[in-house]
Amino acid sequence: MPNTPKNRIDKSRLPSRHVTEGPERAPHRSYLYAMGLSDAEIAQPLVGVATCWNEAAPCNIALDRQAQAVKLGVKAASGTPREFTTITVTDGIAMGHEGMRASLASREAIADSVELTMRGHCYDALVGLAGCDKSLPGMMMAMVRLNVPSVFIYGGSILPGRLDGRDVTVQDVFEGVGKHQAGSMSAAELEILERVACPSAGACGGQYTANTMACVSEAIGLALPNSSGAPAPYESRDQYAEASGVAVMKLLERNIRPRDIVTRKSLENAARVVACTGGSTNAGLHLPAIAHEAGIDFDLDDVCEIFRDTPYFVNLKPGGQYVAKDLYEAGGVPVVMKELRKAGLIHEDCLTVTGRSIGEELDMVQREADGRVIHPVETPLSATGGVVGLKGNLAPDGAIVKVAGMAAEDQVFTGPARVFECEEDAFEAVKARAYEEGEVIVIRNEGPAGGPGMREMLATTAALSGQGMGRKVALITDGRFSGATRGFCVGHVGPEAAHGGPIALLRDGDVITIDAIRGELSVALSDEELAARKAEWAGPRENIYTSGALWKFARLVGPTKYGAVTHPGARKERHIYMDL
Repeated sequence: MPNTPKNRIDKSRLPSRHVTEGPERAPHRSYLYAMGLSDAEIAQPLVGVATCWNEAAPCNIALDRQAQAVKLGVKAASGTPREFTTITVTDGIAMGHEGMRASLASREAIADSVELTMRGHCYDALVGLAGCDKSLPGMMMAMVRLNVPSVFIYGGSILPGRLDGRDVTVQDVFEGVGKHQAGSMSAAELEILERVACPSAGACGGQYTANTMACVSEAIGLALPNSSGAPAPYESRDQYAEASGVAVMKLLERNIRPRDIVTRKSLENAARVVACTGGSTNAGLHLPAIAHEAGIDFDLDDVCEIFRDTPYFVNLKPGGQYVAKDLYEAGGVPVVMKELRKAGLIHEDCLTVTGRSIGEELDMVQREADGRVIHPVETPLSATGGVVGLKGNLAPDGAIVKVAGMAAEDQVFTGPARVFECEEDAFEAVKARAYEEGEVIVIRNEGPAGGPGMREMLATTAALSGQGMGRKVALITDGRFSGATRGFCVGHVGPEAAHGGPIALLRDGDVITIDAIRGELSVALSDEELAARKAEWAGPRENIYTSGALWKFARLVGPTKYGAVTHPGARKERHIYMDL
């Protein structure tokens, strides 16, 4: 006789009814029986447990273990978990060569493949686990797009390496390449560094893109409080994973969905947390993309407006001293948000996946800022956010720069342009020291469409830092920078060169001003001169990507300002998956 599940949720309006209910679904149920499911399990809601597990890099290697804990939580709460995987392109491996073109496009592929898996198999809810840069926003975008009850969980950060009595990270290795090129680090020293910098599973430990977006997942309300903090090797992460499985069933019971959680106010909360932690400039790309899935207008300008009046008070690498493990031990995102609340910078009424508001969650936080990793909001490291938006005749659609840890006098730079048509040309010039102190290095044709793929310039910027030139030159690009980038480096310049933006019209020697204090990015050319150059412009630079996924991405991708997205978003949709 079939078992009857306890606390059975009525499936008459859930997507899984299309594959489990009624005589006509007998063939579908036969597939489920083939995998060992019982009558009771088939009668329960089907919950997708999506991971970005792979063997590409340490960021993703622990996700498989954590998914098993999620499944235990789903089962304990009378749901039937169905595990599946999607891709990840890990930036640390892809960095500095042609593989980086696949990185941003992978965000779209992740969101699309999770959507297609959920649609094809009619799952009722989703727990998504992600570990590396683009997989975090990709998973959250899928949740908001599908609008099924969802909980996000980060795979956790890597532990810091240890060398000569100090913590080291992969950032030190990238910068070590520059030191080696400059002759200040031997090949043997570089080899020792590379062997100890990454000692465990987990994503890069500084406040780079992965940890920035992990903090976003909590601040925006899609992840359980403090779930992003524990490093990947900690078995205690499994408790958060199991709790996430239980939480998603409670959301399903109450019909609380991602678009109830992701609102204009919660996006602002997330941007505050990015700013006060000196987070990655990539948040200026990913927050608008998540907003797009909900049909919310929240672009780069809006993100930068939040950054402008948010104090920077969390002392994390690359601008500061500490890593994600240290933030976790100091109380994590909840303590950070508690400090923001003291300054009136948090919308407390935003809903979270616990079913409680941000304010209610913060009321339960007993810890206070430690003054070492998390400084009191009244005595910040600097009065404004660690990331600043720029505009001017060189960037009508805006640009973004990370100034966390930079002195005020280093935040204004004027110099002649030295123009490169791609990252490889710039990197070769840096290696050969074929540039001058005081110049503004311009790397163009690296935007979402023009690259294609909007590569990160970490290899070049790290080499500059390693040569001791990080404060002596500036760099601007229509591409991106890694969260690990240091120095005066401006990314996301829009419109991009491939779309005929002013960056496409620059010539060697044009005098460029970057003023992060006033929010300016300009070139000393008149409107008439820029118009004349535009009339002479020969059009986008040709590239070798004339078929395949990157060709498709280049044809579909929109402006950086709006998140570099590839579909019309919620404003154009005529149905929501959950309600079909």
